[in-house]
Amino acid sequence: MDVGEFRGTLHLAEPPDGLSLALQTLWWDAKDDWTHAHECAQQDEGTTGSSVHAYLHRKEGDLSNARYWYNRAGRTPATVALDAEWEALARELLVA
Repeated sequence: MDVGEFRGTLHLAEPPDGLSLALQTLWWDAKDDWTHAHECAQQDEGTTGSSVHAYLHRKEGDLSNARYWYNRAGRTPATVALDAEWEALARELLVA
């Protein structure tokens, strides 16, 4: 699945089967459901989960919390537009 196909699933009521928790996080975020997105992110304790968790808190405006999650993911805090970060994370996770 590529990013376009991933976005094409946003009309569904639930994320497609087989998506990682990190991709489910981005899926719920794209549907403007921060609560569901954050619940998925909290369940994924790996580096990909930490990466999307950082993005969510950056989007929320909680930069201190976002820095914590970027650090856990081993990443430099993002400075690009939020849409660009979402797209980059989606591309990275869809290839993995």
